[in-house]
Amino acid sequence: MFLRRFGPLLAKVKETTGIVGLDVVPNGREVLISLYNRTLKEIKAVPEDEGYRKAVESFTNHRLKICQEENDWEQIEKRIGCGQVEELIDEAQDELKLISKMIEWDPWGVPEGYECEVIENDAPVPTHVPHHRPSPLPEEFYKTLEAITSDAAKKVESSTSNPQLKE
Repeated sequence: MFLRRFGPLLAKVKETTGIVGLDVVPNGREVLISLYNRTLKEIKAVPEDEGYRKAVESFTNHRLKICQEENDWEQIEKRIGCGQVEELIDEAQDELKLISKMIEWDPWGVPEGYECEVIENDAPVPTHVPHHRPSPLPEEFYKTLEAITSDAAKKVESSTSNPQLKE
């Protein structure tokens, strides 16, 4: 009887986020549910077949479901795995701002048959600009790869030449 009546009052209270400038939101779960519902409502202004809308709806629905299933802020943070509830609230607010900007910018509104001008420039890339080329793989990688492929080839060879292994 005692736990049923006072159990919600005994829930662990978050005292600090540990992040400068980010205050604790005591009703974080309710705020998240509200923000996620608003996000799902506003994203409907984006065309259905756009990747942006699909991505936002997917992760928002996932997070909303978790918030509805869990009552404890610790469990919400653990299951979503993307930071504290307060960080999730900031992220959801930022997503709402981005949705309105995306609707304003209308990046998917390219007219049918539109062709953009391609400018080719053969100038060398300046030395201070990174080339983003992957570094070469270590020699051990190639040795391991060769060993694995040669072992697999030997097993295939032995199974085809040994009639006892055939079934």
